[in-house]
Amino acid sequence: MRREPGTSAVRPRGLRADARRNRERLLAAARDVFVEHGADAPLDDVARRAGVGIATLYRHFPDRPALLREVALDLIGRSADEAGKALAEEPDAFVALGRYMHRALDLRIAAVMPELIGRIGMDDELRAARAASVGPLDQIIAAARADGSLRPDVASGDVGLLLVRLTRPLPGGFSPEVDKRLAHRHLDLLLDGLRSSAHRGTPLPDPAMTLDDLARMPASRRPDPASSPPLDGGEVQ
Repeated sequence: MRREPGTSAVRPRGLRADARRNRERLLAAARDVFVEHGADAPLDDVARRAGVGIATLYRHFPDRPALLREVALDLIGRSADEAGKALAEEPDAFVALGRYMHRALDLRIAAVMPELIGRIGMDDELRAARAASVGPLDQIIAAARADGSLRPDVASGDVGLLLVRLTRPLPGGFSPEVDKRLAHRHLDLLLDGLRSSAHRGTPLPDPAMTLDDLARMPASRRPDPASSPPLDGGEVQ
């Protein structure tokens, strides 16, 4: 069932309901396997975790590059969706920021994207998806600064890089559930530090990096925050 590199993945449009569910399970399983074992993890492990056979995986994703690309597109789209919903549904900008960051943790955006950067080519579709993902988060940050709830020296890149630091699995004997709960606990601690009331007149040390700064870094050196969140979990460009 292996396909030659360069063939395209099967997109969900027109798929039967069962095929669409299998595709979604495969993308979720790939996300978790790549976080835990890296982007070179055996594709058999992905299929096994999704509860399908390897032939089903190859019907949807002809080769590893196709799977990596679709995982990236899926996460960038989910990041944009979560940021957009938070922006539209939360009247408080700081609450919207916290909501987005907690959802990015659940989706493991900032843990997966650093594994994929440098492994996938940034074509027009990926660039457009990342650009669409950045906008809502930038609006949330701008609104939180404008209403005084976010400390003024927090740069947009800080959000993505904080998520990168929080979403990597902890070393040692932590179960996945405990690891997840601790990540959300530690995010709440960090959110308290992002509030303007925590500023106390003492500025943060440099560098204060924006999402554009992160996007300009060489792929071999930079983490991808939201998709590195912002997910570029920080940047979503």
